[in-house]
This record gives sequence, C-alpha cells and structure tokens, in this order.
Amino acid sequence: MNEPDVFTPRLQLNRRRVLGGIGVGALAMAMPRQAAAVLRLDVTQGNVQPLPVAVPDFVGVSATDVDTARNVSQIITANLRRSGLFAPIDPAAFIEKISNADAVPRFPDWRAINAQGLVTGRVTRQQDGRLKAEFRLWDVFAGQQLTGQQYFTTPDNWRRIAHIISDAIYERLTGEKGYFDSRIVFIDESGPKERRIKRLAIMDQDGAGVRYLTRGDELVLTPRFSPSTQEITYMSYGRGDPRVYLLNIETGQRETVGNFPGMTFSPRFSPDGQRVIMSLQQGGNANLFAMDLRSKATTRLTDTAAIDTAPSYSPDGARICFESDRGGSQQIYVMGAQGGPAQRISFSEGSYSTPVWSPRGDTIAFTKQYQGKFAIGIMRTDGSGERILSEGFHNEGPTFSPNGRVVMFFRDPGGESGPSLFTVDITGRNELKVPTPGYASDPAWSPLLS
Repeated sequence: MNEPDVFTPRLQLNRRRVLGGIGVGALAMAMPRQAAAVLRLDVTQGNVQPLPVAVPDFVGVSATDVDTARNVSQIITANLRRSGLFAPIDPAAFIEKISNADAVPRFPDWRAINAQGLVTGRVTRQQDGRLKAEFRLWDVFAGQQLTGQQYFTTPDNWRRIAHIISDAIYERLTGEKGYFDSRIVFIDESGPKERRIKRLAIMDQDGAGVRYLTRGDELVLTPRFSPSTQEITYMSYGRGDPRVYLLNIETGQRETVGNFPGMTFSPRFSPDGQRVIMSLQQGGNANLFAMDLRSKATTRLTDTAAIDTAPSYSPDGARICFESDRGGSQQIYVMGAQGGPAQRISFSEGSYSTPVWSPRGDTIAFTKQYQGKFAIGIMRTDGSGERILSEGFHNEGPTFSPNGRVVMFFRDPGGESGPSLFTVDITGRNELKVPTPGYASDPAWSPLLS
C-alpha cells in the first residue's frame, strides 16, 4: 500500500575542479615552497589542538549575490567551528580584505594573525539562472593553494553548497571524509508531557532546514536511514500493533513493511540496502530476524529463551551487534550476519543497550546504565578500549556521523521538560547541543548526500 506524505526532495549538484584564476607569476612564487610541509591536521591523536583558519566573506559579483556569498562563508565557518577541529579567526582581526577571488592573498597579512589555513571564494549568478560558487583553500605559511573547486546549482540550494565546500576543506586538511553534507532524521516532540505529539522530522546536520515527514496524528519512533539516503524506516503505533513503514524521502511514497506485535525498535538496513534486520517478540522472548525487502521473506537469526534486540550491521555486512539479556543482564553481543554463535563483548559494570556499528567498522557505540546514570560510549568491536563520551540523567540512542568521527544522541533531563539532541567527538571532547524547533529524540544520521 502506497500513501502520499510530506517529503523533502534531494537536490543535485554539478561539481568541477577550478582550473583557472591564478596567473603564471603566482604559481612561480609558490613553486619554491612546494618542498615545505603540507598543512595537515593530525586527527589520530586523542587531544587535537584546533587549527586556526580564516574564512573571510566570499566575494559577491553583483549586489544580489553579496548576501548569498556572505551566508555561504558563514555556514562554512560555523561547520568548521562545530567540528571542534578548527578555530575560525574573528573577522575583526583580518588585515586584508578579499575583494578579488582570483588574486593570490597577501600571505604576510594572514600569517600576522596566525592563520594557518585560509578559505577564499566567490558566488555569481549565471545567465541561465544557476548559482556558481567557487572556493580556494590556501596554506598560509607555505604560500600555496591546496585545493579549489566550483559548483553549479539552483539559487535556493546555497546552503548545501556551503556544506559541500566545508566537507572539501575538512577532507583536505584532515585526510578524512567530512560529514557536513548530511541530514538527521529524528522525532520532533511538542505539547505537554502527558499529551506529547511526536512527528517524524528531517533537517541538515547543523539543525537548519527542518521539514516534517508525518503530521503528528500517529505515534512514531526510531527512524533509520537506508544506505542510499533516499529511504527511511520508522515505527508507528497509529493502528494498534506496531507497524513498520518504509518512506521514500524523494517521492514521499510510503509503504508498509509489516505489522510486528511487540517490536520496540525499527529495523535497520543492511549496508547494501536490500535487507533489514529486526527483533520480533514471541511470547516472553524476542529473537532477531532478517527480512528481504523485495520478497518480504524473513530469516530467523537467533533462537533463544532471552530477549535479543536492537541489532545493527557492520559496514561490510558480515557481522551484527545486538543487545541481549541471555547472560542475566543487558549486554552487547556480536555474531555473523547469517546467525550462529554470538560472542559477548561488554563486561564492565552496568548494563548496555542500543549498540550501533561505526561506519569506520572499528568501534561500536552504546548506551550504558550504571550507578544511576546513563552514559554514551564507544568500544572496539572485540569489547576492548571502552570509552565513555558523555554522562547524564538519561542519555540514549547514539548514531554515528557518516565519517564515524562524531556521535549524536538524545538527552532527557526528566521532569516536565523534554529531550534534546547533542553531538560529541569520539574522543569525548566538544559536546554540543543541536538546535531543534522543540524537543527532539531518536536521531539517525544519514550517509553523505554527495
């Protein structure tokens, strides 16, 4: 059964490398410095000193482009700052005013304010109505351009261009893929606690561009993204037993995956997007099943007298992690994706729940309850190296950024208020609240959109 719903279409971009704009003289001046150490931020260390960068306002060629150009540079600045890996310099300290995006910057002016990286750019409106955005990333102390690209899109898509430029800068300076051009699907909560309205919502990773995907007339829970970023699964209690839906974000079409009495978490997609894995309750037990999305055929993966739930695939699809009380308390287990023997990997004090595999494949995030506290943490896939990232009254529901560098979760302080979304680096640093229109819970982070 297909049902129309509110939706947010994905927007396509055309990306090309910037080839021109620097004269032979400028290249000749930069060439003797090629042997110098290339600017690179080492993010493999536990304590990273943020890299000072300068992001002056992009140049707007016409009066109508000036505001858009300024907005693009401000979004880039905000993204880099929120990552915790960069320290954007206050524009009030800038000595040079960038008025020509094709000119080589006056590097001594930027060295004087201790900028190590410099981002310049330009935004222009094309004759066909499209927006063209260009940027260049400069190594200030080496006096050379590190990278530069240009993009064409519709004028209303300027915010996404800013995120893509941010990702390009992040990748060039850290060696890792960025995560700014991504989205969050979550549960928006409003109204008094005893009559809370919950709607499925989607937004950019920085909290902008919120769109509602359901109307609030049904209780919705635990949305999950597909690897393609075009579809999500979520649970709804609007018609009695829990019903799982598959929603296409591009078209707004919704189809029923099935009715699942006793289900407490939505299914998660396999890395290839062809299957979902879920926990189904039968009597007092709950076991894991995989479902082929085309045929709707299910395969039983566990058969125990315990409660096995919250399964999550590894990035290569070869293994799954899940929570189970088969040992007497909630703990995390790992087994092959086709079932078979399961290995317990959590052994510290307390109980563990909501495990989710990192896109990097090297760690698993979890919720841990101990000593009256709820903590968000990560551990290696064999259970070693446990690290608590954040503690609070009620923290829950971790989800990884596309590059595995950041974990998002929700925190409910209790009382008459409601939950909010937070992010924290996998080192445990840089915990930040994510802006949302109201209360928010159950976040799920999309893969990169481009």
